[in-house]
Amino acid sequence: MIEVGVDVPNASLMVIEHAERMGLSQLHQLRGRVGRGAAKSTCILLYQYKLSETARARLKVIYESNDGFAIAQADLHIRGPGELLGVRQSGVPMLKIADLERDADLLQAAKGVADYLLHHYPDAVDHHLDRWMSSAGDLVKV
Repeated sequence: MIEVGVDVPNASLMVIEHAERMGLSQLHQLRGRVGRGAAKSTCILLYQYKLSETARARLKVIYESNDGFAIAQADLHIRGPGELLGVRQSGVPMLKIADLERDADLLQAAKGVADYLLHHYPDAVDHHLDRWMSSAGDLVKV
């Protein structure tokens, strides 16, 4: 394993063993450790035969893209958003109706309304949070 903080500007070859075990963020970060100098660089991903569908999807994304935002978006599709107020970092979302990606414009509008309420009606916000989120602390207990 290579520490991401290590900077070897002239590194031109990286071999990542068992790439199927790593997440997209890890693979993208590691791949970014080569090609910082003038020399042409190569990153080789080695993986075990009989990939799971999830591993196959991750490796396909990292093979097809160098765009960190596109990789993060694909990671959201593959892993799922996990819990908003919890400790799970992947899996089925706890939202029953909303979809974080599809409804991004609605989320921005909701954030604007929340900011307005926080600024103009802080007591009402506190009351609302007490009513709906009083047990939220239980969700983050490990």
